[in-house]
Amino acid sequence: MPSGKNPVSVTEPSREGRLDRIDRKLLARLQQDGRVPVSQLAREVNLTVTPTLERVRRLESGGYIEGYFARLSASKLGLGLLAYVEVSLDRTTPDAFERFKQVMLAHDEVMECHMVAGGFDYLLKVRVPDMESYRRFLGDRIASVRGVQQTHTYFVMEEVKSTHVIVVPD
Repeated sequence: MPSGKNPVSVTEPSREGRLDRIDRKLLARLQQDGRVPVSQLAREVNLTVTPTLERVRRLESGGYIEGYFARLSASKLGLGLLAYVEVSLDRTTPDAFERFKQVMLAHDEVMECHMVAGGFDYLLKVRVPDMESYRRFLGDRIASVRGVQQTHTYFVMEEVKSTHVIVVPD
C-alpha cells in the first residue's frame, strides 16, 4: 500500500469510532423507516445481507442507534394539548436538581425535560388532553414539587415542524 495506511473495509465501519459513508447511509435510512428489512438496506448500500446486519448491530452496540419506535398520533389518542413549560427552582443545588428530576421522570405527561442554562432551570415538553388536565397537572405535579419557585407556560397553537430526525454529518 503506497500510503502505509490500511484502507477501510467496505464491510466494516471505521475502527477509530468514526462513521464511514455506508454507516452514515444506514443511519439516515433507518431514521426514515426503522422497520426496513435488512435485505432492502443491503441493496441500498450495495452490500450483502450479512455485512449489512453486522454494521447495524455494531451501530446499535456502539450507541449510535438508541432504539426503534412507532410515531403515534397524539390527537388520535386524545392528547391534543401540547405545552412547553419553563420551570425555575428556588435553589440550584444537586439535591434540588435530583428531586425535580425524579418527579419529572415519574410523570408520563412530561415528554421531555431538559436542564437549561439561562433565565430558568428546566424546560418541559408536556402533552395532556385539554386545558383542565393541564391546570391539574401544573398544580398537582409541577408546582407542588418542593423547590419550584416559578413556572411559565407556552401553549402550542400549531405544530409547524416536529421531527425526530437528526442530520447525519458527513
